[in-house]
Amino acid sequence: QVQLVESGGGSVQAGGSLRLSCAVSGHPVRAYCMAWFRQVPGKEREGVAVISNVDHTDYAETVKGRFTISTDNRGRTLFLQMITLKPEDTAMYYCAAHWKGHVRCAGVGRPRPGGFDSWGQGTQVAVSS
Repeated sequence: QVQLVESGGGSVQAGGSLRLSCAVSGHPVRAYCMAWFRQVPGKEREGVAVISNVDHTDYAETVKGRFTISTDNRGRTLFLQMITLKPEDTAMYYCAAHWKGHVRCAGVGRPRPGGFDSWGQGTQVAVSS
């Protein structure tokens, strides 16, 4: 059974930094595509960043230049380095993964949630002004 477990959320002041992690287990093969999403109450879940199994990446326009998505060498841990955080970055952050090689991963803008079938439970990020 695939499991994704996020960690690293917390409360910071505007301009601060956080690094989120997501441990992926339960699948014998590295995910074809992994991504970070975020959601605030009453709004749709939005894609933040995505990375393919060959390290192609894509970002939402609102986080370009501030967030960096990466994985460890085995593709078993997903990271999101966030700098220059803003109050509007406050949200629950979720990691997601899929193993569908026929579905394009990066190079099509921010990720869309519909293509992902494995999700973590979320980690809260709060940025105060």
